Amino acid sequence: MQLEEGDLTTWIGRSEPAADTVTATPVRALAATLDHPTAPVPDGTPLPPLWHWLYFLPVHPQSEIGPDGHARRGGFLPPVELPRRMWAGGRFEFRSPIRVGDPIVRTSTIDDVATKVGRTGPLVFVTVRHEVRAGGAADPALVEFHDIVYRAERRPDEVEPAPTPARTGAPWQRRIVPDDVLLFRYSALTFNGHRIHYDRRYVTEVEGYPGLIVHGPLLATLLLDLVRRNAPDAEVTAFRFRAVRPTFDLHPFQVNGEPQPDGTVRLWAQDHEGFLTMDASATLRGRV
Repeated sequence: MQLEEGDLTTWIGRSEPAADTVTATPVRALAATLDHPTAPVPDGTPLPPLWHWLYFLPVHPQSEIGPDGHARRGGFLPPVELPRRMWAGGRFEFRSPIRVGDPIVRTSTIDDVATKVGRTGPLVFVTVRHEVRAGGAADPALVEFHDIVYRAERRPDEVEPAPTPARTGAPWQRRIVPDDVLLFRYSALTFNGHRIHYDRRYVTEVEGYPGLIVHGPLLATLLLDLVRRNAPDAEVTAFRFRAVRPTFDLHPFQVNGEPQPDGTVRLWAQDHEGFLTMDASATLRGRV
């Protein structure tokens, strides 16, 4: 029996702790995946923003993995029975550096659960608040709000909403050519078993998409990596992103940035047809 919203909201306030250590090898591996030159990563090196996703990996036993490659419903997250789960967006406060060599502790709390009915049927939105503390500090170095959306099975007659044209003329641009290897490497680095990112038969025959889906977190990481490439002396203090439309591995896509007078950077990703796939912004401190 599918749970009603009132049942699901009993998960609000549940917390789960996790501990890890910031080691150098995942940092070097993600740098290589993003096409940065390989270089030593000594202790004390600050993590670039969003690279904390390399840690606190979801190490569920194989027997607990569901048919989509995620852990089966229940446990820390509410047991939403809708089959399709996507990372819808996130908001971040980067308060102090997290460095290679730091012991880190994350406290995750279910912040909100909401049920809605959309154009394609029922939707459940779950927001998880993560607080990451580094080096035994009492105050969090990072606060993250992670937005997850659950959707019903894709219908044969389902029509996607009209796409939104992306802005043009961005001063910062980078063209990315996705392929199976890029998506596999990012899935491996984040221990993400979701089959939509590497199993072409599953994603096309079961979930009904035309190709492998580029990870939302990878797109967000590429947007902040664009900031790092164009404003290497600036410090990112806040970031938010919203997934607008899936990006598939069938064509190149582009990440874009446009500095604003107030010290923020407008960021967005677009597909090969020029349609918006992710909308984001970053708040910077320092020279742009």
